Amino acid sequence: MKALKQPRHGHLKASLALVAGVIGVCAVAPAHAGLGSEPLTAPQGATTEQSVVHAAASGASASAASNYTVRTTTLASGTVVNEYVSSAGTVFGISWRGPRMPDLSTLLGTYFPQYQQGLLAQRAARGGRGPVSVQDTGLVVRSGGHMGAFSGSAYLPPSLPAGVSASDIQ
Repeated sequence: MKALKQPRHGHLKASLALVAGVIGVCAVAPAHAGLGSEPLTAPQGATTEQSVVHAAASGASASAASNYTVRTTTLASGTVVNEYVSSAGTVFGISWRGPRMPDLSTLLGTYFPQYQQGLLAQRAARGGRGPVSVQDTGLVVRSGGHMGAFSGSAYLPPSLPAGVSASDIQ
């Protein structure tokens, strides 16, 4: 009786690589937008809702008040992301809270490299742990928490509509 040949490890690795490649091609990543752009396209398994907010004018007439929309997306992980969208359709602020950190590269969009630079500077100055606070003239990001409970916000100071303050981004 002939013994069955065991597959060689090289063939097994090649087969696994092929399967991983096919899965990678078949798994289409959802389209996203980010801070300073249009609102995020909700990823698979997420739910969204919107509400219009009327910002109070600071010290001026009520006609100077602006409307903006808060778009709330609950990710499949349970993390809630609020996008603050101007009447022109541009995201000027984002906040998040939940058991997992959202993908900041997606949420921050073209501002992500600026955030990374600020984060590296902060880590070099005070170490690699603790809450994050990156503040620049065009971008503010605050993030913190611990396993199972993360929260944060990001906004573009020059893009805040009339009557909207940083404390409104929550």
